[in-house]
Amino acid sequence: MILAHLTQLAHVPASLAMFFDDAPAVGFSPMQLWGNMGNLARAVVIILFIMSIWSLAVMIDRYLYFSAARKQSREFAPKVAGALKDGRLDEAIKIADRSKKSHLAEVVTAGLQEFRSFGSGGSITEAQVESSKRALERSEAIVHAKLKRGLGGLATIGSCAPFIGLFGTVTGILNAFQAIATQKSSGIGAVAGGISEALVTTAFGLLVAIPAVMTFNYFTNKVEAFDVEMDNSSSELVDYFIKQSHR
Repeated sequence: MILAHLTQLAHVPASLAMFFDDAPAVGFSPMQLWGNMGNLARAVVIILFIMSIWSLAVMIDRYLYFSAARKQSREFAPKVAGALKDGRLDEAIKIADRSKKSHLAEVVTAGLQEFRSFGSGGSITEAQVESSKRALERSEAIVHAKLKRGLGGLATIGSCAPFIGLFGTVTGILNAFQAIATQKSSGIGAVAGGISEALVTTAFGLLVAIPAVMTFNYFTNKVEAFDVEMDNSSSELVDYFIKQSHR
């Protein structure tokens, strides 16, 4: 009995070999996969590649922009606070002008320039304070838009890339079934090209989407932190204007 079972097992690889003998060899290197893809799947891969380049450019741009804003703001805040404490309004504006990439400097500059536009003579009125407050609010909105530039594209790529890859998957599966119908064969080799095409587009879609979603969430949190800092700076500056008006 045991010898009979061993004999049957010994014939299994031979039968499988016969099953694969008629199957064309399918390579799995990038160039071979590209060569085996249909035109529609190639279009999907090209679109995903463009999306990956776009998202990478946004990631690098936002990282450099946020790093510069953080660095210059840390240097700007104590300097401008000291100038305002000593009543040197013009010096505070000059300090803000030198910090071109600081989100805080851009907001504070708008408020200080509006406050100075009324002139230094006479008492400070409530209208002057309100006008400076509105200038701060307008500047905050502009800086917020600058900080969020490109993040909408990251969100779109992160949400759409998996579906584009899934579209390539569907076309790959359809090509696999078409190969079965054409070759009149149900062997694994008949569908290997279509299945590999389907899996490549799915994997590429996820490869593009996952970093885009992660960096979008990361940069969104950064923007929210910057918004809080701008709100606090604006409130402190308005308090400074109110104190000046009561002198």
